[in-house]
Amino acid sequence: MGNKNFDLIVVLGPTATGKTNLAANLAYKLSTEIISADSRQVYRGMDLGTGKDIDEYIVNETDIPYHLIDIKTAGYKYNVYEYQADFLNVYNNICKRGKIPLLCGGTGMYIESVLKGYKLINVPANENLRSELENYSLPELSEILSGIKNQHNTSDIDTKKRAIRAIEIALYYKNNSVADINYPIINPLIFGVLLERKLVKERITLRLKQRLRDGMIDEVQGLLNSGISPDNLIYYGLEYKYITQFLQKEFSYNKMVEKLNVAIHQFSKRQMTWFRKMERDGFKIHWVDGELPLEEKTNYCLNIINRI
Repeated sequence: MGNKNFDLIVVLGPTATGKTNLAANLAYKLSTEIISADSRQVYRGMDLGTGKDIDEYIVNETDIPYHLIDIKTAGYKYNVYEYQADFLNVYNNICKRGKIPLLCGGTGMYIESVLKGYKLINVPANENLRSELENYSLPELSEILSGIKNQHNTSDIDTKKRAIRAIEIALYYKNNSVADINYPIINPLIFGVLLERKLVKERITLRLKQRLRDGMIDEVQGLLNSGISPDNLIYYGLEYKYITQFLQKEFSYNKMVEKLNVAIHQFSKRQMTWFRKMERDGFKIHWVDGELPLEEKTNYCLNIINRI
């Protein structure tokens, strides 16, 4: 771990591929710490719906230190700009202690924002623009956004609130000169967990059923009971969107499970598309066979780490 050919280890992959388990075992072997790259696990109280498998951070009765999980109150709207700043603070702190941090997650934009050092700024709210755009439908907002910028991220138009915020940001960038932000050049060693599409779909469906049995609907109801508005929960997408809509009696339980299952499959596919685009953009990803036993996956990564 003393070499300087890389200064960050990354474990990425779509949802339900076992990347957290692999990252935790690698961190255990390397005596290092994990920085999460998950846009929803930052929220406290959003556990089952975000797949916050905290138990996986315990390896051989050792607690693996993890960061950027449970750092914000549910209802807050965390963004990539904040993530960059938070990541950098944690990253520098771990490096100062002589360790190479391990970044783990499935939010491609978060991962890429720190690897590429996106020049981001905290775009202020434009209340006049928001009031004006509120009268437009989601398809109309999508069309407006397409006229301002190329859309790479379909989650920008998942809900009206997201679409309005995306337009707000795009217009701000278009009309304001963005100051250069000093962001360090990071040399990552990237591992990706790869599973056959069919197997990922099976795992997603099984995991969804398990989380529903574990009380995911109660979790969402509890968040609503705590005073978070339905719109704010729907903003988070996937589990929070469809379960909130079910609790608002927009459709039946079976229809909710069906819609949510399809949405998670689509989300997983988009994650993989993002990682493939990262490869086309020049990032070298060492793909790990997700079907291998955990020990073999860990050793495969360790061999590459020790060789580079």
